[in-house]
Amino acid sequence: MTTFLDFNLPKSLQKALDEMGFVTPTPIQERAMPVILSGRDMMGIAQTGTGKTFAYLLPILKQWKFAKTETPRVVIMVPTRELVVQVAEEVEKLTAYMSVRTLGIYGGVNINTQRKRVYEGVDILVATPGRLMDLALDNVVRFDAMQKLVIDEFDEILNLGFRVQITSVLSMMKLKRQSILFSATMTDDVDEMLNDFFDFPEEVSLAASGTPLEKIEQLGYHVPNFLTKINLLKQLLQTDGYDRVLVFVNNKRTADLVMESLEEDYPDQFGVIHSNKSQNYRLNTMASFQQGELRGIVTTDVMARGLDITDVTHVINIDFPEVPEQYIHRIGRTGRADKTGIAISLISPKEQELQIEAEMLMEKELKLLPIPEEVEIVERLLDFEKEKQKRKVLLKRPKQEGGEAFHEKKEKNKKVNLGGPGKTKPRKTKPRNRGVEKTRAAKRKKGK
Repeated sequence: MTTFLDFNLPKSLQKALDEMGFVTPTPIQERAMPVILSGRDMMGIAQTGTGKTFAYLLPILKQWKFAKTETPRVVIMVPTRELVVQVAEEVEKLTAYMSVRTLGIYGGVNINTQRKRVYEGVDILVATPGRLMDLALDNVVRFDAMQKLVIDEFDEILNLGFRVQITSVLSMMKLKRQSILFSATMTDDVDEMLNDFFDFPEEVSLAASGTPLEKIEQLGYHVPNFLTKINLLKQLLQTDGYDRVLVFVNNKRTADLVMESLEEDYPDQFGVIHSNKSQNYRLNTMASFQQGELRGIVTTDVMARGLDITDVTHVINIDFPEVPEQYIHRIGRTGRADKTGIAISLISPKEQELQIEAEMLMEKELKLLPIPEEVEIVERLLDFEKEKQKRKVLLKRPKQEGGEAFHEKKEKNKKVNLGGPGKTKPRKTKPRNRGVEKTRAAKRKKGK
C-alpha cells in the first residue's frame, strides 16, 4: 500500500503531514503527483471529496525553493470566499515548517486591507476570480514571478459567471507557466476554455463525470408540497444519528423560511448560510458547525462545492437541485474520507423529472421510502408554490374561448401557411359597386 513516505517529500513537508495525521494518499493524489512534477499542464477530473486540494499542493510544495521576490509565484483560483479561506488554511498547515507566505483574497471585504497585505509580499496567493481581477487591473497583484497557476472547481467558476474575470486574468499572465486545472465535471464551457487558453493539458481522470461516491446511501421521499416537506424534515431530525446535518435549498428565500421553521422546534441548533449573509457571519457559522456548536446548517449551493466539512452524517435536499451534476456535489458533502453518509431528498411532484435526470446521470436510482404516518400531510400551498403553478399553466395551456362557433372556426383554420414562393394566398380586393361606377362615368362625360 502506498503511503506519503513513498512520495519522498522534504522533511519539513512530511513533518507537517504527520502532524495532520495523514498517512495514505488518495487515488487522485497518487495520479496527479508525477504529472505535476513533470511540469506539464494538467486537467484533473475527480469527484468532490477525493482530496483534490492536496493533489496539487503536495507536488507544488515538494518542488519549492526559496526565491527573493515580493510577487506571487503560485496563484490558486477558487469559486467562493469560503473555499479561499479553506485552501489558504491548508497551505498554512502544510507549510508550518517552510518559509512560505500565503494570502487569501476575496470580495465582500475591504479591498484596501488586501492591497496592503499584497504589498507586504506573498508567495502563494489564493483568490476568487473577481477580486483577483480587481487587484491585477490596479497593478497591485503582478504576475512577473508567477510559475504555476491552479484553477480549482473550474466548472463551478464558469457556472457562477466568472468567465470574463478568468479570461481577463489569463490575458495578464505570462505564457510561460504551468497550469494545473481541476474540475468535477467536463462541461462544454470547460472544454472551450481549455482549447482557447491552455496547451494540451494532460487529462488525469479519476471517475466518470457524475459518478457518486459509493459510500453514500441515497434515499428519497415523494412529498406533495413545501409545508409537508418541513413537517417531514422536523420528524427526521427527531431520529437518532442526525448529529451533523446539511440542509440544501435552491434559493435564499427558501433558506430563510426553512431556518425560521427549524428555529421553532430546534432553537439555536442550526445556522443559515447564503450569499446575502455577510462574510464574517458565514465564516463564524461554518466555524461553529465545525466545532460541534451547531447541529446543522441550512444553505444554498454556496456550500455544495469543495468545502471540506468533516463528519457530515446527513445531507438533506429540501429542494431538488435543478442541475443533475449539482445533486452529486451536494451529496458529496457526506461520505468523505472513507466514511459512510446518508443523502435524503424530499421531492415534490414537479421535481420528479429532475430526480430522473440525476438518476440517469449516475446510472443509479434513489431508494424511495413512504412518508411516515406521524408526519402531517398539509394541503395548503405557499404563495411561491402557487406562483410556480400559475406560471406553468400560463406557459402550457392556450387560452380557451369556448363555445361551438369557436371550435368550428378552429377546425376551419387548421391549414397552415408555410410560406415560401408560390404559397402566399392572393390578397382579396373589395368587390366593385357597379352602380357607383356608372354614376362616376356619367359625371366625367358631362364634365367634358
